[in-house]
Amino acid sequence: MTKHHIYWWNLENLFDVENSPRRSEFLNNHLGKELDGWNATILEQKIANLTAVISKFNNGEGPDILGVCEVENEHVIELLIDAMSAALNKNYGFVISEGDDKRGIDTALIYDKTKYGPEQQTFSLRIIKRNTTRDLFQVHINTANGNKLVCVLNHWPSRSGGELESEPFRIMVAENLSYWIERIYEEQGKDANIILMGDFNDNPYNKSITAYLKAINNKALVKSNRVRLKYFYNVMHRFLDAQIGTFVFGNTYNMLDQFMISKSILSEKSELPFKLSTTEIIAYPELTSGSYQKPVKFGRPNSSTFNEKGFSDHLPIKIVLNEKDAAV
Repeated sequence: MTKHHIYWWNLENLFDVENSPRRSEFLNNHLGKELDGWNATILEQKIANLTAVISKFNNGEGPDILGVCEVENEHVIELLIDAMSAALNKNYGFVISEGDDKRGIDTALIYDKTKYGPEQQTFSLRIIKRNTTRDLFQVHINTANGNKLVCVLNHWPSRSGGELESEPFRIMVAENLSYWIERIYEEQGKDANIILMGDFNDNPYNKSITAYLKAINNKALVKSNRVRLKYFYNVMHRFLDAQIGTFVFGNTYNMLDQFMISKSILSEKSELPFKLSTTEIIAYPELTSGSYQKPVKFGRPNSSTFNEKGFSDHLPIKIVLNEKDAAV
């Protein structure tokens, strides 16, 4: 049996340096003072802090697959995977969706190149509201046993302006993702192995997730579902009463970062290759502070909350899948 240790982490504004030549003039002007003081030394410190945590994943073995968001471009991801590869003595690769987000932040998937096939299929879906949303990013990962995982990375519209006021935008993305999932099943078949991961900016019980994306906490319904609009199992419900969240606002826990899995991964049928094993919120002591275990953010040098010993304003999450080994 092969184990796949899969992580997700919102890295909190992993920007390229101030006035980077790799950034468009529009973004340089739009970001303005947001990047004041964000120089190569600060970026290097942020990368070092993130790498120190990632190097502890999987009992010091590092992630097999790591989905991330709030990364600006290929350059910062290359810096991160170079640091990860050096610290863990591994060879990591990545794919990134560089969209039209108004702050220039994107999603990316990092993977261990020794464990997964080099041929990745990637697709992006861009949704238009008043401003272009961040892309939904689909990546096909081929395992050494010849099986395929379809990973869809998400970073849904934020709650800025108010949770209820911004909710229609997340519902719109959920509706589009549901339509997209139907297309995945049409292409990959009814037993497609799909993982939805991301910062959804809604909790597992919000209607964008339950009513529109159809990601629920009912294993029996997911397993028996035969309707065209497929249900997903949201693995994060088990943490809702655990006095911890991946994001803390004031004194309120939020489970904004989530994994959701397709029926095939939840199924107990022996012929299907993947089985859900464990789920975890990563809350190492250095990652949180205070009685609410609030994530220790890094911030930006022009902010009063800047902390060069910090990491991110979100906690990482983890899922482990067991894969049946190929017959010899």
